[in-house]
Amino acid sequence: MILMGSLFLGAFLAATLLPFSSEVMLIAALAAGDFPPSVVVATATAGNILGSALNWLVGRFLLSWQEHRWFPFTPAQIESASVRFSRYGSWSLLFAFLPVVGDPLTFAAGLLKVPFWRFLILVSIGKTARYAALAAAM
Repeated sequence: MILMGSLFLGAFLAATLLPFSSEVMLIAALAAGDFPPSVVVATATAGNILGSALNWLVGRFLLSWQEHRWFPFTPAQIESASVRFSRYGSWSLLFAFLPVVGDPLTFAAGLLKVPFWRFLILVSIGKTARYAALAAAM
């Protein structure tokens, strides 16, 4: 049970803007053989989706603070993110599992007010496919 809790937490952290990787934890959990691969994949996927949802939530409500001096983004940076995200639209969220670009994508989706249901469906598809592919490769 500790293994699955650690995997969930690791996958959650990996999906936030914090630098963390969940792949090694997934592989270790699969190699341990204590749980069926479907349970391991579901645990990692759930944690990773929730971490992405946190990014969306932060992005969604961050603009309400933009009048403060400490606000981390300039209007030009927000506009640039909007233009880049709009180039591919919400479909780009299917690739939210990718390193480096995935976490900012989920943050930008919240910032640009992508409906949560659309966000959740697209991110879930991509992240489930990623962990399933990793498990299948084992």
